[in-house]
Amino acid sequence: MDAEYYAHTPATPDGEWHKLEDHLREVARMAAEFGEAFGAGEEAQLAGLLHDAGKASELFLARLQGKASGLDHWSSGAWLAFKRFRDPAAAFAIAAHHVGLRGGRYEDLLSVAPRKLSESHPDGLRLTEDDDEQLLSRIRDLGLAPQSPSNPVLALSRPLPACTASSMLDVRMLCSALVDADFLDTEAHFSGARQPGLVLDPQKAFEKLLAYRENVRSASLASSTVNSVRDDLWEACIRASQDAPGLFTLTAPTGSGKTLAMLGFALRHAIEYDLRRVVVVVPYLTIIEQTVNTIRQVYADEFGPDFVLEHHSLAGTRQTTEDQPDRDDRAEYRRRELAENWDAPIIVTTSVQLLESLFAARPAALRKLHRLARSVILFDEVQTLPLNLAVATLKTLSRLASQRYRSTVVFATATQPAFGELHPHVAEPDMNRGWQPREIATADLGLFGRSRRVRADWSRALVPSSWETIADLLESHRQLVCVVNLKRHAAELTTMMRDRVGEAALHLSTGMCPAHRQHLVENVRARLSAGEPCCLISTSCIEAGVDLDFEHGMRAFADLTSIAQAAGRVNRNGLREKGVLEVFRPDDTVLYPPGAMEQAAAVTEMLLRKSPRQHLDITDPAVFQEYFANLYSVARPETLRPQLAKAILAQDYAEVARLYRLIPETGVNILVPYRPLLDQFQALADEARAGKLGRGWLRRARPLTVTTFLRRNDPIDDALQPVHLSGRNLDEDWFICWRDDAYDDLLGLTPPSGSFSWNV
Repeated sequence: MDAEYYAHTPATPDGEWHKLEDHLREVARMAAEFGEAFGAGEEAQLAGLLHDAGKASELFLARLQGKASGLDHWSSGAWLAFKRFRDPAAAFAIAAHHVGLRGGRYEDLLSVAPRKLSESHPDGLRLTEDDDEQLLSRIRDLGLAPQSPSNPVLALSRPLPACTASSMLDVRMLCSALVDADFLDTEAHFSGARQPGLVLDPQKAFEKLLAYRENVRSASLASSTVNSVRDDLWEACIRASQDAPGLFTLTAPTGSGKTLAMLGFALRHAIEYDLRRVVVVVPYLTIIEQTVNTIRQVYADEFGPDFVLEHHSLAGTRQTTEDQPDRDDRAEYRRRELAENWDAPIIVTTSVQLLESLFAARPAALRKLHRLARSVILFDEVQTLPLNLAVATLKTLSRLASQRYRSTVVFATATQPAFGELHPHVAEPDMNRGWQPREIATADLGLFGRSRRVRADWSRALVPSSWETIADLLESHRQLVCVVNLKRHAAELTTMMRDRVGEAALHLSTGMCPAHRQHLVENVRARLSAGEPCCLISTSCIEAGVDLDFEHGMRAFADLTSIAQAAGRVNRNGLREKGVLEVFRPDDTVLYPPGAMEQAAAVTEMLLRKSPRQHLDITDPAVFQEYFANLYSVARPETLRPQLAKAILAQDYAEVARLYRLIPETGVNILVPYRPLLDQFQALADEARAGKLGRGWLRRARPLTVTTFLRRNDPIDDALQPVHLSGRNLDEDWFICWRDDAYDDLLGLTPPSGSFSWNV
């Protein structure tokens, strides 16, 4: 070999250059290890050996010396994987490891031909080497021997086979293994090798969970009936954990101990089938801290903070002690490091983070996906999955639960969607088996019949009631929760009740920052425990898992699942003979937020009107099966989001990533002057006004941040000042709410005019 090639410059002025053969060999080794978890070790190794093949050139050496720029060093390796080694998936992964996945058709592979790129590169770059024969010879001269895989993810044909959601996941997984290996070895060169994350010991973790559960049970204030239901659910989960990996549902009443029971299932399942980690997925940031705290209480003392990893936008924002800033900074750095590739035994994340990553195209988002192979993935409150994304989501999750990935997916809720109705539209031959899950809590346990702690009163559901009438009803109860559909309704009703019952009237909505909501929930819990008057008026943010127990409840008419979830906050611990949730219809022209709730509420109303005595039993799973069957018949989920279906058929990864959004609109983030933390707000605001900011500021700002949607000429605009963030992937819109009167100590973010028309 006449020339020495390098992957990277020295980390320090007197450091060593990163030899290309060392980089390619180590990336190939790690990628193969990652890919082996889903049967793609050979293919991942090939991708690792070729991913930076274009760096074996004089032109790239000039780039490292600062004498050249605007170079493409990856497309040549992708072409070699495709042309010489007949491996289209490896070619896609190599082409994407810097710029992201784009098109996944045969024609897209032809587009990386050196001659074509030399003539016209889509990104305006120059190839470092356009002679693929010469390039392969140089790679072999480095002592490397790339080989075609014996069982590639995609067979080479024209057109490529299986244009499905499942095949797209296969390519993303291979790309994930390559990207993570590349990032880790590059980081090791510049910063030193990072300490690997902890490895799950499921037997030891299960024993700790058993001991914790026993302590919780012995200290429980719940009734014997509730404890009996929780015991039976636990035993059902342990029995089901012996079943083979795949798809499961867990349909159990609110307050039946699903969090611990699911975790017990996951760990016993991991013991039985040698699975690697547990991923807990919750829908809302408003409840994620409660879930994390529960799991950390089980493990933090023995396994340390790295055993449970949080990955969501509020992670790392908890208040820390002033005498330990260095330790806290190191802990947060370590958390972010582990979150990059989900290198931890237990992950707690959001539906948005996990599901949008499964449909992602950018390298940073794809990097962690390979960790999902041979894992147990627990989705809580799964009724929140948007109907217009259901088919694409179920296809991908079913593939993840296939024999290739050997993962288990559990859908848990008290109001289980009838996704089995969509099975014909989910199944993709030879790729996934459709949606035919096994139920963990079988009907013979009678959990719902034994858990009838609350009944729904529908007498006011079909005739509109004035707010004055509703306020009269609220005033007649000492401790109750009232859930409404709109922030405007919550604010107006809370203001009205303040005039009637004073400080006993409280408010909860996503118009309040996380620190405010946390303090509010603590206040409510203390009032309930002390027997003090408490009238909590909330939007639906209280319905998914917030652990509060009221004597009485009221719910504005909505879809059946929302009504049932609201009922889960009433007589939650079974300490009263029977709780009541009154369903009412506000006398207003606008009853629902924009989106799918109006259609779902119409289906609920149809079922209510045709039911005997105009009554629906919200504790009967059969009622929900009928509800979802009717909803699917009306909404036809398989026909929704046709553009997304078209992009999947075209294997357009970039377009799929753009279209697959659980929250279609991108909200803006507003730093608010919450009075108890006003000093912290002022310090953050001063820093923001002083110059551009990065992740450190963002992390500290999260507890004082409200995320919302602004309309054109929104009344709140006059109270907002833009914040400019700097750094990779910090493209969110941020503002400072500089007017004190725009953030209310009771209601949260409000426009200076006092009108709530700005946000329904």
